[in-house]
Amino acid sequence: MGFRNFLDQLDKSGELTHITKEVSTEYEIAGIISSLGERPVLFEKIKESKIPVVAGLVSSKKLIANSLNLERQNLLCSLSNAMENPKPPKIVTEGKCQEVIEKDFDLRQLPILKYTKKDGGQYIPSGVAIVKDPELGRNMCFHRLMLIGKNKFVARIVEERGTDTALKKAGGELEIAICIGNSTATLLSAATSLPKGVDELGMSNALEPTELVKCKTVDIEVPKNCEIVLEGKITREKAPEGPFLDLTGIVDRVRQQPVIEIKCITHRKNPIYQAILAGKNEHKFLMGMPMEPAIFRSVNEVCDCKDVYITPGGCSWLHAVIKIKKQNTDDGKKAIKAAFKGHKSLKHCVIVDDDIDIYDSNDVEWSLATRFQADKDAVVLPNMRGSSLDPSGDLTEGKKARTCKVGLDATIPSKTTGKGFKKVEYEKVDLKKFV
Repeated sequence: MGFRNFLDQLDKSGELTHITKEVSTEYEIAGIISSLGERPVLFEKIKESKIPVVAGLVSSKKLIANSLNLERQNLLCSLSNAMENPKPPKIVTEGKCQEVIEKDFDLRQLPILKYTKKDGGQYIPSGVAIVKDPELGRNMCFHRLMLIGKNKFVARIVEERGTDTALKKAGGELEIAICIGNSTATLLSAATSLPKGVDELGMSNALEPTELVKCKTVDIEVPKNCEIVLEGKITREKAPEGPFLDLTGIVDRVRQQPVIEIKCITHRKNPIYQAILAGKNEHKFLMGMPMEPAIFRSVNEVCDCKDVYITPGGCSWLHAVIKIKKQNTDDGKKAIKAAFKGHKSLKHCVIVDDDIDIYDSNDVEWSLATRFQADKDAVVLPNMRGSSLDPSGDLTEGKKARTCKVGLDATIPSKTTGKGFKKVEYEKVDLKKFV
């Protein structure tokens, strides 16, 4: 339903908290967001900027589903369908994001937050970056951006990913547009790794209509109804980037990274700046949810997969619980191997039967307690490709991260001991008759 429409809906339903007192971008806003448990919040008066700040819009699966006009149980299939069937977005001549055009600006007037005392500076972690690969076309993703001057950021650009490969093909400089204040469809699509050459904005358009408008100073198209667009180029200049909290809630190291020079800012007449807390729920759901369909498809190739949940406790990246309808003795173990194939950064996974609520950690733990034997049902895979986000793995400089992966088959054993494996439910009663 778009960024503004969803904000209006939350306001009307009483789910949006308004902070009317003046607050600071330095630690204070981030602290309030965290203290509120990341529920939707709008800061109306910012000490360092005229632009209000909103946060918490994608801090739960319920909010994400509501913003896409979906039920929570339909999210997985809708995401999977949009990934597999992207729709080329329409390009129009006018967009709300270009109501105001500024070529004489100071980025320090934006309400860019400093989140913790360990941060290397003020950061934008919520900006969606769009570039054009000289061979493959448009690519959309996230880059955290550390403010280093009136018109400059230093960006964390992961090696060998879309932007990095496009930058190398372009000879070391590349035009870029950074969009702030986006629809949930655009945020989820930007966080998704699609096959090379597949436009993430096509996935966004498949989730909900996402029309684009051409930028004013760079040859890039952006969602016409986003709040703020920063137009510029990735330069050959490098600068230290970091430290900053990563997905795991641990401080990432300082690296020499590319500098982005901003040439122009366009925005709505009264823009709203969207903030996201690093290492918290919004960051986790945006990272983890797009990998759930990948695991779902992979597991469905070997058995009947019913649902997938990449858990927040596993940093929404390293742990997954996978529900299957078990039909063959080895379905659980086949599902484990397929899950690791579907999400190569996955470290631990638990396979459960279709009577288990994978969103209830007590139910999953009960399944492990009553249906799992480590010597028979654990799959241990040492020295596998891991995730650079896992601080316990082998993170030797210049090499791919390595780790030991473990899958736990917590499905009902095919050969039973005579004990039952199903929970006995009490009779349901109408309490109105008795209370």
